[in-house]
Amino acid sequence: MTEARVRANETTVPVLPCVSVAETLEFYQALGFVITYEQTRPYLYLALEWSGVALHFGTPPKDIDPSREDAGGCLVLVDRVAPYHAEFTRALRAAYGRVPGKGRPRITRFRPGASRFTVVDPSGNSVIFIQRDEPEELEYGGSKSLTGLPRALDNARIFSEFKNDDRTALRVLTTALRKHGPGAPAADVARTLATLIELAAALEETDGVGEWRRRLHALDLTDAERRRAEEGLRDAEDLRLWDATGAGPDAAADTP
Repeated sequence: MTEARVRANETTVPVLPCVSVAETLEFYQALGFVITYEQTRPYLYLALEWSGVALHFGTPPKDIDPSREDAGGCLVLVDRVAPYHAEFTRALRAAYGRVPGKGRPRITRFRPGASRFTVVDPSGNSVIFIQRDEPEELEYGGSKSLTGLPRALDNARIFSEFKNDDRTALRVLTTALRKHGPGAPAADVARTLATLIELAAALEETDGVGEWRRRLHALDLTDAERRRAEEGLRDAEDLRLWDATGAGPDAAADTP
């Protein structure tokens, strides 16, 4: 008799808490998932699939608070993460007319070259798509090979992309700009100001934005330095960084 052996053909499917059946199904179907099983009595159980991703949902604990966004989680490892973000943003824009980047549900911003992004659903679950070759060890205090504003920008990137903490990222850059801004290269200051403006937009906070725009416009930058300041910003076009009012290059033409 041949001894049975474990073979590497397993499938793991997370079962996440579901606070609202209607909201959960609406959001995941907007992403492109299809319902493979739906039951609400005698107990709740949902199953959805998209591509090779299967997510199941069950009855939530009584003390769940979706606003804490710690209900459950799932890691999805992929070869290249950018196409997944592009597909989801396309689907969400088609379903909602916009890409929800704030509140809940939402999809986090994606910087070109980034190795992960997160989908936060109505129940506060996080489905995190991660590129397989992402560095195993991340320096959560800013790369030690960098100094001044570049190190702060790297630190802010970690908080924003890996911890989904835009508020701390904004605080890190505000402090760094005050400490290292005087005497720093104009290109580094521009990147910092541009990132601050984007973070403030994501947080829907206007404090400081007017001053950051004023300082950005006052910098003597080359076209290449302007392009570098916009690198990594998902909403660079919408932010219209080089327009004095933030209303866009056509604003003057629309003024009576």
